[in-house]
Amino acid sequence: MKIRKYAAIDIGSNAIRMLVSNVVDYEEERLILKNALVRVPIRLGEDAFTSGSISKKNKKRIIKSMKAFQFLMDVHGVKDYLAYATSALREAHNGPKIVEQVLRKSGIKIEIIDGKKEAKIISNTNIFNLIGEDKAYLYVDVGGGSTEFSVLKNGKRLYSKSFKIGTVRLLNNGVSKALWTEAEDWVRRHTQDFSKVYLLGTGGNINKLHKMSGIKESRPITLLTLSALYTKLNKLTYEERIIKYGLNPDRSDVILPAAQLFLRTLSWSGAKVVYVPKVGLSDGMISELCKRKN
Repeated sequence: MKIRKYAAIDIGSNAIRMLVSNVVDYEEERLILKNALVRVPIRLGEDAFTSGSISKKNKKRIIKSMKAFQFLMDVHGVKDYLAYATSALREAHNGPKIVEQVLRKSGIKIEIIDGKKEAKIISNTNIFNLIGEDKAYLYVDVGGGSTEFSVLKNGKRLYSKSFKIGTVRLLNNGVSKALWTEAEDWVRRHTQDFSKVYLLGTGGNINKLHKMSGIKESRPITLLTLSALYTKLNKLTYEERIIKYGLNPDRSDVILPAAQLFLRTLSWSGAKVVYVPKVGLSDGMISELCKRKN
């Protein structure tokens, strides 16, 4: 038996996360087991999507987070890692400069990836081990700065597209009607040939919505249930959502635009349910590391 520890650092628009996983190889079997997850609520998208650059305050917080992650990786005995930054650093004018400073001060090398690569990594996770691959799926990963769509059939990715429609961007009125229309057209065009389509939803918000619905982990959340939950949440204030549902402050506002985006996508595709496999970019990064090390 061979056991290795890998880490994935996902520098998103609403938060920064580090996932540490054990990769266990035994004879012909490989297991990827989540070992630890650390999430830091640094909303970089609020800077990038309004002023076009990351503030001095958040730049310092990124550097401190990376230093902490470096220490945690040492303690865990991590053999290798990937650190990817998405929409916020991608669009910030000072993103490349921050990447240089992080490398110099923490030793962590960050790669700023484009939406196409992000969609590819996300859709290459081991989701079919959980739900099966015999259906046509529209994979929807909703982040703070962008949403990645992928059409999957028979375990293969047929089409992928990233749109600058994310929860933090929506909160800051940063999504035009034209972009909404473009996303709708893309979804309709790429799902119309399938008699039945199922949504696969990833991201912290759909994970939370699924949990709040009380549905068993292996079962999908239905359009009816999601719509009813959105209506309930929308009637509450930001503070009431925190108190009544125990939502974290940085989740209580973005959960509404996330739910709205999933409801729109269900309507566009004609799907009636959303499967929530609870995997995402970090899981895809661990899988990518495994392929590189083979």
